[in-house]
Amino acid sequence: MYTILCFGDYNTFGYITGSNGERYEREIRWTGRLQKLLGSDFYIIEEGLGGRTTVWDDPIEEDKNGAKYLMPCLQSHKPLDMVVLMLGTNDAKARFSLPVCDIAAGLENLVRRILGSKVGRGGGAPDVLLVCPVRIGRLTDWQDMLAGAKEKMERLPAECEKIASAYGIDFLDAGTIAKASDLDGVHLDEEGHAQLAAKLCEIIKRKYC
Repeated sequence: MYTILCFGDYNTFGYITGSNGERYEREIRWTGRLQKLLGSDFYIIEEGLGGRTTVWDDPIEEDKNGAKYLMPCLQSHKPLDMVVLMLGTNDAKARFSLPVCDIAAGLENLVRRILGSKVGRGGGAPDVLLVCPVRIGRLTDWQDMLAGAKEKMERLPAECEKIASAYGIDFLDAGTIAKASDLDGVHLDEEGHAQLAAKLCEIIKRKYC
């Protein structure tokens, strides 16, 4: 059995668009759909947290720094065959004032930590699938919080692709196969979860089957 850890933010958690923090049922979330598509030879672990950043401490929302939780998380779920990493949207919040290069640097930091973690089988490194989040659409809320984020997220895929190439890892630009819901412009709706799961299934099966 292959064990795959999905490490992300609200779009991995399964936030229901237009809600007050409610979560889609597992069979609707892309992680649950992916489990069903891959079948019993795979075990999908969900590690999604709303507001999670790559390496940055949030001065308003505590305990959102992905780097601080990453290693304990990896250690608790080992041995892992793959880590699917999808972060970056929260790094683009106005409160962090980060240029795209620093958002990418945060992702690269996490990739480097995963590859050096020795939580793969036999004490090796797990595979990494770096997923650039969907683009930000028309914001119906959070306009101030995400001021300038749309432009940053449009430039992030190219930076992510450079990281994947440099480290020899798999890469998916989620924005090429899904889009943020029109209800809030940030989170995936049911269709988006289904589209992402189908594409990830294709990539994973090509690698392991």
